[in-house]
Amino acid sequence: MGKGAMHEKPSQPGTAAGLLFLREEELRLAQDMIFFANRDLVAAADAILAEIGFGRAHHRTLHFIGRNPGLPVGELLHILGIAKQSLARVLGPLIRDGYVEQTPGRADRRQRLLSLTPAGAALERKLFEAQRERLIAAFREAGGPAVEGFRKVLRGMMKEEARAYLDRAEAARNARR
Repeated sequence: MGKGAMHEKPSQPGTAAGLLFLREEELRLAQDMIFFANRDLVAAADAILAEIGFGRAHHRTLHFIGRNPGLPVGELLHILGIAKQSLARVLGPLIRDGYVEQTPGRADRRQRLLSLTPAGAALERKLFEAQRERLIAAFREAGGPAVEGFRKVLRGMMKEEARAYLDRAEAARNARR
């Protein structure tokens, strides 16, 4: 077998054949598809953000604060996987421009808890709506079993800490129901 050809049966790139033993070309095609899908998904939100002088880091910050009102700064750092200095460059303008508010922790007054202001919630909603239709169309085109498979693939690409975060978030949503 040649380099990257790990299965015995040949398969066409993009097919389900040989899923456990993918050839390099199939993996590169998947990588291409992830790059293009991400580019096209974020394009509409990027345009909205550019109008107000923000970028993708601001979007990620708004997203996770919006999904977790009262989010401690330390947890946001962990979720985003960035340094305090990087977060300060992103969070500062969001707070100054009235999109995010921080309040002291209830038990530890030194802790800073982050929430979206009404303006921040409206911006986060606008950014979500800019991406929503593309996601809906893609999920409808693929169908339920493919969407579940897609989620499994994305989860498989994540580090354990991201999986644990998603599991905790899902458990919290279920507890609120």
